[in-house]
Amino acid sequence: MALDFKGRVAIVTGAGGGLGRQHALALAARGARVLVNDLGGAVNGELAAGAQGAAQKVVDEIRAAGGEAIASVASVTDFAAVQAMVQQAVDAWGGVDILVNNAGILRDKSFSKMELADFRLVLDVHLMGAVHCSKAVWPLMVERKHGRIVMTTSSSGLYGNFGQANYGAAKMALVGLMQTLAIEGEKHNIRVNCLAPTAVTRMTEDLFPPDMLQSFGPEAVVPAMLVLASDDAPTRTVLCAGAGGFEAAHITLTQGVHVGMGPDAPERLAARLAQVLDRAGEMVPGSGTAQGANEMRLAREGK
Repeated sequence: MALDFKGRVAIVTGAGGGLGRQHALALAARGARVLVNDLGGAVNGELAAGAQGAAQKVVDEIRAAGGEAIASVASVTDFAAVQAMVQQAVDAWGGVDILVNNAGILRDKSFSKMELADFRLVLDVHLMGAVHCSKAVWPLMVERKHGRIVMTTSSSGLYGNFGQANYGAAKMALVGLMQTLAIEGEKHNIRVNCLAPTAVTRMTEDLFPPDMLQSFGPEAVVPAMLVLASDDAPTRTVLCAGAGGFEAAHITLTQGVHVGMGPDAPERLAARLAQVLDRAGEMVPGSGTAQGANEMRLAREGK
């Protein structure tokens, strides 16, 4: 059955180019009315002369194809501006059903050489930007008993990447944000997921061999976003996507062992660390309480 977004209102941040542009175009092509948000900054977040027209260009593309769209140049780091952006969508179309948190910047350097200001700014755009946007749409989604929020995480957050301590920390933080918002949103039919894309954009184009540039175009990631934003979306899911391939990433908990307490507990743990790390029978916890429940089980079994 075709994924249909007719009647839905979507906000896509960082949608003036790259992945965000493809997300906005795809949602609009399937019937959604789309607020295209982009501050117009460079990859490092600095504003360039005339760049604030990026969002409007995408709006013009959508309208030329027969879709409905409006532009916003709000900075996701400014909560008041984000609230005004959400109100813009409400005034135009009555509400917000879908939020794709895609806005991001890079300030790559090895941790030893990285300025703290660059660390904070990347966290501010990726993490707090998603917090601001999610916070602004949350009451609307609760009232409607319907909402789909897609966070953009990254393999750099899930698994690490040299020179991206700030970016990786922000991207993994979005997974933690997703975990709790999905739990809190479940009773309101608000489903919250993460997308981990591998794609050639202006942020990543130097990382790909020439023969793979076309395969890893941002449009290849779009199917995962559409599934995560759809009426039948899962929740608390991390979907990875690139070049037509799709995987799921999980944060798991091993079965563990009980070594007890006492002065020699560190030595006993060290001796049995391989057992603790053994992934046989590992699980994906339903919530953070699962860790404590598992440790309770181990303690009872150890008595």
